[in-house]
Amino acid sequence: MIKKTTWRPLPDFLTIKESKIEGLGVFTTKDLPKGFDLGISHIFDKRFPDGYIRLPLGGFINHHEIPNCKANIAEEDMEMGKLRHIRIEALEFIVEGKEITIEYIINKLDNPNWEFEYEISQ
Repeated sequence: MIKKTTWRPLPDFLTIKESKIEGLGVFTTKDLPKGFDLGISHIFDKRFPDGYIRLPLGGFINHHEIPNCKANIAEEDMEMGKLRHIRIEALEFIVEGKEITIEYIINKLDNPNWEFEYEISQ
């Protein structure tokens, strides 16, 4: 028998859907205030490839040169104690339905105007 649980891969104020930036992205399902803590995106653990475990929040956040969130490295969590991890924080008020973005570089994009085109299409 499967026990009922309240665990969800993402908090109820976030969802994953198709992104105009790249593939799938993380989007708000309600307004989020500036400074809001969206949760943990990565947990550092040298036993895993790249030295961390990527959680659902970290796996679907897309890059943007003018992000609405930032990634903060923390050494402890109030509930879990000593745990090196990355938390995502809102840099501004984010309206319901907006894609969550942070600034990071993985690869260079073929279209140098992609961010301008993304902004006018929102």
